[in-house]
Order: sequence, then structure tokens, then C-alpha cells
Amino acid sequence: MTMQEFAPLMFGGLIAIMLIGFPVAFSLATLGLGCGLYAVHMGWFQQAFLSNLPLNVFGILSNDLLLAIPFFTLMGALLEKCGLAEDMLDSMGQLFGPVRGGLGYSVIIVGFILGAITGTVAGQVIAMAMISLPVMMRYGYNMRYATGVLAASGTITQLVPPSLVLVIMADQLGKPVGDMYKGAWGPSILQILIFLLYTFMVARFRPEWVPGVPKEARTLQGWALWGKCLRGIIPSAVLIFAVLGSMGGLPGMNTAICTPTEAGAMGAMGGILLAAMHKRLTWTLLKEAILGTMRLTAMVVFILIGSRVFSLVFQGVDGGIWIEHMLSGLPGGQVGFLLAVNVFIFFLAFFLDFFEIAFIILPLLAPVAEKLGIDLVWFGVLLCVNMQTSF
Repeated sequence: MTMQEFAPLMFGGLIAIMLIGFPVAFSLATLGLGCGLYAVHMGWFQQAFLSNLPLNVFGILSNDLLLAIPFFTLMGALLEKCGLAEDMLDSMGQLFGPVRGGLGYSVIIVGFILGAITGTVAGQVIAMAMISLPVMMRYGYNMRYATGVLAASGTITQLVPPSLVLVIMADQLGKPVGDMYKGAWGPSILQILIFLLYTFMVARFRPEWVPGVPKEARTLQGWALWGKCLRGIIPSAVLIFAVLGSMGGLPGMNTAICTPTEAGAMGAMGGILLAAMHKRLTWTLLKEAILGTMRLTAMVVFILIGSRVFSLVFQGVDGGIWIEHMLSGLPGGQVGFLLAVNVFIFFLAFFLDFFEIAFIILPLLAPVAEKLGIDLVWFGVLLCVNMQTSF
């Protein structure tokens, strides 16, 4: 076997080992070390090449940008657990209740707002489904529409700034986080408008699928209802704009006054203040949020180390050159490359979380995209939309 034949075999092993269900970080590290020892045995590179591994790992973990991950995760965990979702869904549901499809509209709008302040996809989908689905079932909503709108509105968390996915993608693509956020605003707002339009069309052509909430079920009226809605929306909006504005992540803003890590720390503090404003801040809640943050951060770091072990060996056997030749030689140039990559990512994201894709697959694709003249910010946002849909 030659080194040129080994690179595709190693990539095939990567796909297989990620799909068997064993923890990805340890699978990647094992595969990388095993292939590295085999490559040394075959004389494809010297044993000293693997001595670069500790330096690579320390280099990654000293990246200040990655400190934003625990801060944004803590902010999301606090707001997810403090009952903000319940309050907003209840008030919005009553505000839009009389309209056909009103509960659908409220789920979409609240999903967009929570997506910007929580950042945890699975947690948001579960929280919204637990709160909204029983209410939708009670009032006779079509189950296909109800489950679809909850899944669509919950997963948009991946795209709405300040998204944790975009922070990681910015790091892997070597682009400013603020630019990634500005690039994601258009697609996220467009998707929300499409969801709202779809709900409007369903209410028009299938009114029995999305009935209005009966008057006796609407306990709040007038200013009391508007006050409850605004109490949930305004503090959340202030937090979102403060975090994004400080990083230059809002459309029309080209100057950042703080780093993503500092903005994340401000967001975490804002999450604590919002939980206190809703009178839900307890030691138990704080402990659960911190433990959840620690688990997620540890998982990310281990995946990052495992992916670095694999990628170092893969580059050592000229895997990057093989990927570049294979993808840049596709018929259709940019369009052919984008079609192939998006289909591949779409099916891969059925099984893998965005962390694995961002740390393992994205570094292999980004150099080819750049060589083909594709804007990397646009490319990152496109893949983010793809993974959100796949999720």
C-alpha cells in the first residue's frame, strides 16, 4: 500500500468510526494514533513528526476565543432553566391566541428570541415541546403541523446570533466572530419569515389544522397581557443587543469594543441578572447550570484534542492534498463543490453533533473552498443553515 492509497482509507475509517456510536473524541484519538504508528512503521514520516502533537494540543487550548464557549453555554443554561421559555410562550400564546394559527406564531417568535439567548438546541426543542405541545393538542392543532413548527423553531438556535455554532465556525475558518454573526442575520430572519408565511397559508387553506384559542382560556387581557409580554421580551432583547453590539455583530456595525470571550462573560452575567429579575435564581439552578456548562465544555475540549490527533496524522500522509484534489476536481467548479459538500454534511449531521463536524470535517473543506474563491463567512453560514435543517 502506498501513502496516496492510505489517505482515502483513513478518511473512510473516520466516517465509519464516527457512525458506530462510540464517543467521538476517543475514537478519533485512537484512529489517529493507530494510523500514525502504522505510517511511522511504513516510513511515510519520521517518529519525530508525532512529537508535534503536544505542541499542537497546547496551541489549540491556549486559544482565547474558545473561552467564549463556557460563557455562552452558561448564559444559555441559566436562561433555559429559569423559566423564561414558559413565561414567554404563555404570554405570547395568549396574545396571538384569538388568531387562527396563533399558537404557531407564538412558538415561532419565541423560538427566535430564545434561540438568540439560550444557544442549546436540544434543550430548547425539548423545553418548547414540553410547554407548547400539550396546549396545541388540547386545542385541536394538527399533530404534523405542531411537531414540525416546534422542531423548526427550536433548531434555529444554531443560526440566530449569538450562536455557539458560529463562534466555533469562526475559530475553525479563521474569521472574526462579528462577521459570522452579521452574515447569519439575513438567513435567520428569512427562515423565521418563511415559517410565519407557512403558518399563515395553513391557517388560510387548512383552518381546521390551526384553530384559535377559545376566549375562556385567555386569562389575561389588555395592558396586563402586553405588560407580561414586554417583561419577557425587552430584557432579553437588551441582553442580545448588548452582547452582539459589543462584538460588532449587528448589521451596520464595523467596530468591536470587546472580544467574543469578554462578550460571553457579559452574557453570562446578564443571564444571572435575567434569572434574578424573574425571581428564579437559586443555588440549585446555578449549580445545575454550572454542571451542565462543565460537561459541555469538557466534551468540546476532548473532541478538539481527538480531532487534532487525527488531523495531524491525516495531514502527515498528505490527506489534505487528496481532499483538495478530489473536491476541486468536481465537475461544475464552485457549484459542484457546494452541492457535493452540502449533501455530504446534510446526511452526516443526521448522526453527528455540530461540534464533530466543525472540528473534524470543516478544517478539511475550508482550504478547498478558499482556493475555489468562495467567501468563507458565507460558506460557514451556509453550512450552519444546512446543519440546522439536518438537526
